Amino acid sequence: MTQEARSEAGRGQGRRGGETAMVPREEPLTYYDRPVVKPPVWKPEVPLYFFCGGLAGASAVLAAGAGFAGRHTLARRSWAVALAGVSASPPLLIADLGKPSRFMYMLRVFKITSPMSVGAWLLAANGGAITLAAGLHRLQPQRRGGAPELLAAALGAPLSSYTAVLICNSAIPAWSEARRQMPFVFVSSAAASAAGAAAIAVPPTEAAPARRLAVAAAVVEVATTLVMHKRLGYLADSYKRGTAGRFGGAARALTAGGAVALALGGRRRDVAAAGGAMLLAGSICKRLSVFRAGAASALDPSQTVRTQRERMARRKGGA
Repeated sequence: MTQEARSEAGRGQGRRGGETAMVPREEPLTYYDRPVVKPPVWKPEVPLYFFCGGLAGASAVLAAGAGFAGRHTLARRSWAVALAGVSASPPLLIADLGKPSRFMYMLRVFKITSPMSVGAWLLAANGGAITLAAGLHRLQPQRRGGAPELLAAALGAPLSSYTAVLICNSAIPAWSEARRQMPFVFVSSAAASAAGAAAIAVPPTEAAPARRLAVAAAVVEVATTLVMHKRLGYLADSYKRGTAGRFGGAARALTAGGAVALALGGRRRDVAAAGGAMLLAGSICKRLSVFRAGAASALDPSQTVRTQRERMARRKGGA
C-alpha cells in the first residue's frame, strides 16, 4: 500500500471512531522522482533553426523599411542577410526531421490551429518572397520597394515569433507557462540579431537605423526576459541553472554589450563589427538557453506536478 493510500485509510478510521491522524496528508510533488512529461526530442539543429528563422524574418522587416525610406545600401544588404537566414532554415529543419520528404509532407495541408503547420507554410511563403525581393534589389540597387517587399515584411514578423508559439504549445511547464512573454522575447532577440548583422554588413554612415533598432531591441529583450522570469516564479530555475543558465547569462551579457558598443562607438567600423557580432552571438545563446531550459523543466517532475495543481486550484477558485 502506498503512503497516500495508508493516509487515506487512517483518515477513514478516524471518521469511524478510530485513532485520529495527527500528521497532515502528504502532498507529493513527484511521481517516484520520475519525469511526468517527456523532454523535447529535437536535435541540436533546432535552436539554430530558431535563430536563422528569426534572423530572416526580422531582416526582411528591416530591409523593407530601409528600402521605402530610401536607404538603399541598408535595404540591399539586409535583404541579403534575410536570404541567407531563410536559405539556411530548411536544411536545419530537415536535419531534425531526418528526411526531406517529411518537410514536403508538412505542406500538404494547412492547419491554423497547429503552430508547426503554420510555421512550415510561413517558412515556404516567406522564403519565396525574400528570394524575389533580394533578387530585385540586386538587379535594381535604387529600388524602393513594392509588393514582394511588403509581402516579405508582412510574413517576416510571424516567422520570427512562431517558434515561440510552437514551444509554448507544449506540456513542458517552463515553456507553456511563459506563453505570454516568450513571443516578445523571440521577436526582440530576432530584431537585435538583424540589427547586428546589418551593423556588420553596412558602412556605419548608412547603418544608423540599424543601430537604433539594436538598442531598442536589446532593451526590450532584457526587460521582457526579466519579466518572464519573475512571472514564472519557481519555474524560472530551469532558465537560471545549469547549461540553460550559462547560455542565458551569456545572452544577456552579449546582447547588452553589443547594444552599448553600437550606441557609443557604432560610427567606427571595427566597433560596429564587434557590436554586431556580439548581438548575433547573444541571439544564438538566447535560443540555446530556452531550448535547454525546456529539457531541464521536463526532467523535473516537481515542476509538472506543482504546475498542474496550481492550475486545478485556479479553476476551482474561478468556478
